[in-house]
Amino acid sequence: MKPSEGGVSVIVRAGDYESVHYALALAAAALAVNQPAVLFFTMSGIRALMGPPPAVDDWARDAQNRARGVGDFETLLNACVELGARFIVCEMGLRSLGIDRAGLRADVPFTVAGIVTLLEETKPGMHLVSL
Repeated sequence: MKPSEGGVSVIVRAGDYESVHYALALAAAALAVNQPAVLFFTMSGIRALMGPPPAVDDWARDAQNRARGVGDFETLLNACVELGARFIVCEMGLRSLGIDRAGLRADVPFTVAGIVTLLEETKPGMHLVSL
């Protein structure tokens, strides 16, 4: 299936549950309507890809979301992986926080790259969002 015009590139720079959850929801929604999605994890946002479990706060909120029929963290992350989101982990962010890429989740197909790669992946017509 050929992607339609549009799509999103999301900079995930905050490590709080709400920001990461919304980034995953936004990307999954774009993918569900056949639009491309790029997730660029940098600084504290990188902690969401550490595992298991991810180092984000408010896991009680995740359980509440699941109980209320709202997509939880793992469901949204898996949807993004299965639907073909492009995951980029910022090399500068890894260095800045002293995180070894070996500590990141093996079930997420990410590339370690920089801001230039993010900009190259953000095609004309895509929305660039920072959370």
